[in-house]
Amino acid sequence: MDEPFVPPDFEVPLTLGGSGFRLEPLGPEHNERDHEAWMSSIDHIRSTPGVDKWDGEWPVPMSLEDNLGDLVRHAGDFERRTGFTYSILDGDEVIGCLYIYPSKREGQDAEIASWVRASRADMDIPVWHFVSDWIERIWPFSNPHYASRG
Repeated sequence: MDEPFVPPDFEVPLTLGGSGFRLEPLGPEHNERDHEAWMSSIDHIRSTPGVDKWDGEWPVPMSLEDNLGDLVRHAGDFERRTGFTYSILDGDEVIGCLYIYPSKREGQDAEIASWVRASRADMDIPVWHFVSDWIERIWPFSNPHYASRG
């Protein structure tokens, strides 16, 4: 069984509003909107700082059904407190995703990554600034890694 990533007394935020976006835990209810967001932006996502260092080849085209499986897995991680994935939304539109997982990097305790869809590329830096501050203020990490932007 996976060990929880954060202390038992840490209250994991369930929603948070930024300027022009909000975060909420990624789950099966986002499937169609999430699938459309990243499938329309594969090359853009691959060029996002931090995403280019992920294990594997994601994003690669996949079916809506396979995407649902990924969302169920991320929701399970959230529930078990072994990792936290948030959908980045503007209204009902999925404009990106935020991932907070244990780091495999020496000396770092958390790996933070985010992407925004190509049509909302202007939101990448505002999301990065907001999330960087939020991680520093709220989350119980001593040395997280979140690839810098410009």
